[in-house]
Amino acid sequence: MRMMSIASGSSGNCIYIGDDTTHILIDAGISGKRIENGLQLAGITPKELDGIFVTHEHSDHISGLGVLSRKYNIPIYATAGTVRGIQTCRSVGMIDSDLYQIIDRHEISEVGSLKVEAHPVSHDAQDPVCYRVSSQNNSVAVATDMGCYDESIVAFLTGLDAILLESNHDINMLMVGGYPYPLKQRILSEKGHLCNEAAGQLLGRILHDKIKRIWLGHLSRENNLPQLAEEAVRLEVSLGENPYRADDFDIRVASREEPGDLLELV
Repeated sequence: MRMMSIASGSSGNCIYIGDDTTHILIDAGISGKRIENGLQLAGITPKELDGIFVTHEHSDHISGLGVLSRKYNIPIYATAGTVRGIQTCRSVGMIDSDLYQIIDRHEISEVGSLKVEAHPVSHDAQDPVCYRVSSQNNSVAVATDMGCYDESIVAFLTGLDAILLESNHDINMLMVGGYPYPLKQRILSEKGHLCNEAAGQLLGRILHDKIKRIWLGHLSRENNLPQLAEEAVRLEVSLGENPYRADDFDIRVASREEPGDLLELV
């Protein structure tokens, strides 16, 4: 099983997950060209994609969806609420209704050799979810755009081999920055985004001996810095009520601009 962050940040998100026979994307929030270039680094072409799983309808998760799906006839998997949101987004353009595959919260979709399970998250979108993708031997997850987490999220993200986890903002940078007050309140709310400290606390709940990689993703361009995110998360892990220290794990920040390396799990 393989996983690669093609882009992750408040300006655009796209994650590749696949194996020898099946290839999917989680979100397509960057240009089709950038997605094609990222996939090339993973050794595949868009024609080989078996599906695009969309977390929710905000533009940083769907901006390249229309171009990619129309050009290559790629099925789009999303909840009914997310599909409605995509269909009202003019910038995405018209997408053949036959390409939409409606999924339910908690549903497991079998796509080729992969099983993709959706789980609801708390965010100001119509019906947002995170995804856990499993093959015969491995499980990975993409969990972003959630203002808070609960025990069901912890259980859903337990036992993974790798995860891309939201670490959106530094609270101090957000509060002293130039965002309007209502937007600051929205980001800090239970329908907003996880701050660095909350990401570290959630990560501390799901760590185990065999996890191979943690990406910190969906960083705000204006209200976070990669070094701040990594330092805060590492501190929460090391000081938290778990048996680990941050240095026990491969924790890194996913780039918003450049594809990362291809993680290969065996």
